[in-house]
Amino acid sequence: MFKVFGFYKFIKIKSLKKKKILLQKFLTTNDIRGTIIISQEGLNGTISSNNKNIEKTVKKIKFLFSFKKFDCENTSKSLFQPFHKPKVKIKKEVVPMNFTLNPKERSTETHLDPKKWNDLIKKKDTHIIDTRKSFEHDVGTFKKAINPDINNFRDFPRYLNKLNKKKPVAMFCTGGIRCEKTSVYLKNKGFKNIYQLNGGILNYLKKIKKKDSLWKGECFVFDNRISLKHGLINGTYSICGGCRMPISKKDKNSEKYEEGVSCSRCYDKLTKSQKSRFRMRQSQIYKAKASGKKHIFQKEFK
Repeated sequence: MFKVFGFYKFIKIKSLKKKKILLQKFLTTNDIRGTIIISQEGLNGTISSNNKNIEKTVKKIKFLFSFKKFDCENTSKSLFQPFHKPKVKIKKEVVPMNFTLNPKERSTETHLDPKKWNDLIKKKDTHIIDTRKSFEHDVGTFKKAINPDINNFRDFPRYLNKLNKKKPVAMFCTGGIRCEKTSVYLKNKGFKNIYQLNGGILNYLKKIKKKDSLWKGECFVFDNRISLKHGLINGTYSICGGCRMPISKKDKNSEKYEEGVSCSRCYDKLTKSQKSRFRMRQSQIYKAKASGKKHIFQKEFK
């Protein structure tokens, strides 16, 4: 069993290249896999390993970046290692919105726990906004949630500028970080009633029982588990080998679906050369599984 630990922290960071090298070396040495993004405005990541190694890494991160507590963290489990390798990336922003968040601007007063969130989104005049990408929304979302239909988070402000400032705005995302920057952006634009789901969808699915839930579908995650259901158990989605988009069991009934090669979304867009290459890759995966070996593109890494 693997522990999966997600986190973020808005904090001013200097010497990014030096810290990246130190952190990358630590992750590799301690058998930690996952991705951590660092920037001048903070850090955001999801990592996986055994309990002991995760605890060591959490202490290392707090020491290296000089803070005592994450702004937000979430924990789940996986029967297999959901990441291929450890990666530390330097980005201009941890969440790309073309502005750098000052940690002092951040406020937790409007962070709602799952039960209070349910009460808010039941109200008719509440704008319920899914701040994730469209393909994430299609996998699962809250009832009556608005899909801004964006594929690049940098385009999100254009949608936000159209909102009615007088109505309450309730925002949610996977773990909470995208809502943090969106909240600050809206406050700077004069919005007063701004709320976000504390800990994001993952916290909601972990704490709210299915019978009390206003969530429909599954939650897409950026690792080899692909999607999670209530209780943060593994979902039913897979990834298309052609377009790398999530596909459901229903999607696999399409004549255009071929495991590891294509789905109805990308079949007509792929060239013969691409399909041939993807079939070769899938053939290698089958052979690796049959011989009990690992392949870089297979879903499960034990």
